[in-house]
Amino acid sequence: MGTTTPPRTLAEALRARGDESLAGLLRARPDLLNPVPNDITQLATRAGTRASVVRALEHLDRFALQTAEALAVAPDPAPYDTLLSLLTGDGLDDGDQRDDAGAAVTAALPGALATLREQALVWGEDDRLRLVRTARELLAPSPQHPSPTGLGPTVAEATAGMSPGRLQEILAATGLPATHDPVSAVAALSALFTDRTRMAELLDTAPVEALSVLDRLVWGPPYGEVTPNPTPPVKWLRDRGLLLPVSTRTVVLPREAALHLRAGRAHRVPEPVPPVVPAAAERDPQAVDRAAAGQAFTALSTVEELLKLWNGGGPAILRAGGLSVRELKRAATALDVSEPIAAFWIELAYGAGLLASDGETDERYAPTPASDEWLDLSAEDRWTHLATAWLAATRTPGLVGGQDAKGRALSALGPELDRSAAPDVRRRVLALFAELPPGTAPETESLLRRLRWERPLRGAAPAAESADLRSRLALWTLNEAELLGITGRGALSAQARALLDEGEGTAAARLAPLLPDPLDHVLLQADLTAVAPGPLERPLADMLSVLADVESKGGATVYRFTPGSVRRALDAGQAAADLHAFLAAHSRTPVPQPLSYLIDDVARRHGHLRIGAASAYVRCDDEAVLNEILADRRSTGLRLRRLAPTVLASQADPGSLLEALRDMGYAPAAESAEGDVLITRAGARRTPPRTPPVPVPEGPPVPDDTLLGAAVRAIRAGDTAATAVRKDTSDGPSSTTPSGALPRTTPAETLATVQAAAMTGSTVWIGYVNADGAASQRVIAPVRVEGGFVTAYDHTADEVRTYPLHRITGVAELAEDGKG
Repeated sequence: MGTTTPPRTLAEALRARGDESLAGLLRARPDLLNPVPNDITQLATRAGTRASVVRALEHLDRFALQTAEALAVAPDPAPYDTLLSLLTGDGLDDGDQRDDAGAAVTAALPGALATLREQALVWGEDDRLRLVRTARELLAPSPQHPSPTGLGPTVAEATAGMSPGRLQEILAATGLPATHDPVSAVAALSALFTDRTRMAELLDTAPVEALSVLDRLVWGPPYGEVTPNPTPPVKWLRDRGLLLPVSTRTVVLPREAALHLRAGRAHRVPEPVPPVVPAAAERDPQAVDRAAAGQAFTALSTVEELLKLWNGGGPAILRAGGLSVRELKRAATALDVSEPIAAFWIELAYGAGLLASDGETDERYAPTPASDEWLDLSAEDRWTHLATAWLAATRTPGLVGGQDAKGRALSALGPELDRSAAPDVRRRVLALFAELPPGTAPETESLLRRLRWERPLRGAAPAAESADLRSRLALWTLNEAELLGITGRGALSAQARALLDEGEGTAAARLAPLLPDPLDHVLLQADLTAVAPGPLERPLADMLSVLADVESKGGATVYRFTPGSVRRALDAGQAAADLHAFLAAHSRTPVPQPLSYLIDDVARRHGHLRIGAASAYVRCDDEAVLNEILADRRSTGLRLRRLAPTVLASQADPGSLLEALRDMGYAPAAESAEGDVLITRAGARRTPPRTPPVPVPEGPPVPDDTLLGAAVRAIRAGDTAATAVRKDTSDGPSSTTPSGALPRTTPAETLATVQAAAMTGSTVWIGYVNADGAASQRVIAPVRVEGGFVTAYDHTADEVRTYPLHRITGVAELAEDGKG
C-alpha cells in the first residue's frame, strides 16, 4: 500500500492524474470532448485515434516535436537518459563543440516532456517513457513514410525475413562469431553497430568511396537504389550489413549504424530555444502612432467609398459564388488601388457585416442595414469595429486570384477563401510585434522562422497552394496590418496594443486624438472644383458626393462639378435653389459665378425630356429636340419611332433608354404612370438584415472552465461506475457477474439490497434498462426507497435521480477499498 505501481496503459496513467491535469488535457485537445467520454478508458482510446493525434502533433512547437520524433526512434519504453542522448549526442565525436547546445537541450527537455505528457502523447515514468502507439506510427520510419529524423529502420526490422545464410555471411564479413540462431545473429550485429569502439574499427577498414556513400545517407533519406551489379564500395557496405536490402533494387542504412555516424543524435540540429526576433528598425513611437492613425483614416475612407460605390446595388454574384474578375477590376479602378488590395477591402467590409448578398432572384451584393449604423459611429469606433472583425476573420483575401485544389480560380467573396489558421496566425504575428519595444519594427525573415518553430507542422495547404500556408498568412498579415493602420511604418501602434490587451474602448480612446476632426465646410474654386481640406461631416460628405465627382484624394479631397453630377443631384429631388443655398452655407469662399451658371443651365434643361414605360417612350414639348434625337446615329440601337409630334416610342426598357440619352448629352427625367417626375434617391438599396460571416473554426472551440469542470466530473463518475470493484457473490444465492455484464438478482434481492444501502448510506452497483431499452451500469448511493422507486445519488451522472425498481436488472455491493 505504501508504493505506487507504475501505469501499464495510457488509461491507467490518465486515471492517476488529478482533476486539474485532466482539465488541462481537455483544454489542450478539445476534440476529445465531442462527445464527452463515458470514462477514462474511452478518453484514452479517443486520445489515441489517428485524427486526434495528428491534430495534437500539429500544435507542438519545434522542440516538443523533435522530442516526440526522438522517442519514435528510441526503444519502447525509453529511459530519460536515452532520450536525452538522442537529442544531445553521446559526446564522443571528436572536435564537435556542442556544450552550449547540449546545455540548452538539457534545460528545455523537461518542459517539452511535460507538454507531451499534458497532451497524452507521452506517458509513463522517466525510466519508462512511452510515446502513444499512433504517434509512433506517424513519426517512426518506414519506406512509405520516412521519419522526420531521417533515420531508417533498426537492424531487426530491416533483416526481418532475411535468410539465415545471408545473416551468416554478414557476420563472417564483420568478423563476428557464427551462430545458427537468427535472433542471436541480429542481436550480435546490432551490438556491433552500437559499440563505438568496434564500429570505429570497422569503418577504419572501409574504402573512402564507401564512406562517401554513407555520408550521403546518414542524415536521410536513408534509402538508396542499387544496380544488380553494385560498385565495389556499395558491395563492401552491403556485405557487412551497413546497407541492408529493402527490395531487389533498394537498400537502407540501418538506424544503429546511422546513429553511430551521427554521434548518437536523432536530429542534425536540435532547436530547444525559439528563434529570437530581432529589430529591423527602431522609430519614434509617436511617429509610428501618427502614421498608423493616418492609415486608419485612409482605411475608413476606402471602406466608405466602397459602400457608396455599391450603394444603389452592387455587382451580380457569380453562379459559383463570389465576385467576377471584371467586377473586381472595376472596384479596384474606382477605389484607385490594385486588385489584390481591392479584394482585401471588399473582404474586410464583408467580414465586418457591412456588405452582403441581397438574396434576390437576380442576386447582387449591396450594403447591409448595419452599414448605416456603422457610418453613424465615430471614426475611432468605426476603426475598432473593422480591426476586431479582421482579427477574428478566417476569410483570406490573399488567396484571391489563386486556384483551389481542383484548379478552379478563387474569387473575392467566393466560398473557398476560409482558412481556419488565419486568426491564430494574425494574433501570433501581432503578439510577436508586441514583445518588442514601442516603435520597433521586427525583421520579417526572423519572424517567419519563429512562427515555423512554434508550429512546424501547421498550415498543410491544398495541393494547389504553397506547402507553407502559415508563412504566407504571416506575410499577408504584415501587409494587411499596415493597410488597416494596426501597424505604422512597420511597427505596432499604441492603439493596436490597446486593442489586443485592453479591448475596443481603450483602443478607440488612444486613436481618437490622432484622427483629424471632421469639417463642416469646403473651399469652392472658379474652375468648378471644391477642395475639402480634411474629412467632412457625414451630411456634408453625402450631399457633396451626389452633387460632385471626386477628382483626387490625399491630404485634401478635390471634388469637380460637372453637368452629370449636377443632374444627379436634381434626380435625387434637389431643386436649383436648394443647391445654391447648400453651397453658400458650406463654402468658406464665395460661390463662383461659373458654378452658379452650371447649376441653373442644367436645371433649366432637366426634365425637358420625359421617359416612361411603353416598353419606353420619350416625351418632349419641343419637337425639334425629338427630331434631333431621331437624326442622331447613336440612337439607332434604341429603335425609336414617332408616335406623336411630341412622343417617341422605343423597344428598350426605360432604364436603358434613360442612360442612353444621358450618354448622348441630354438630361432626361424618368416619370411615373401618372406623369410625375420620379425622384431617384441615392443609396436606396439595402440587403435584408444580415449577420457577418461566422469564422470557420480550426477544430472544436476551446471549452471554458465551467464546461471543463463538468466534463471532468462526468468522466470521473463514469470511470467510477466502470471500474468499481464488486463483492464476490459466488458462494451466495447469486452467481458471480461476468466482467462487463449487467448484475442479475431477483426482485426481492434487489429490493432488500437497496433498502439496506439506503439505511447504511453505502454505495451499490446496479444494472439499469431505460424506457428505450438501452442498458447501462451505474454506481448509486440510495437515499430513499418507496412506492416502487429508488431515489439515489448517481455517481455516473453526478446528480440525484429516481429509478423504477422494475427496470433495475440486479444489484451488487461494492468491495471495500483494497479488497476484492
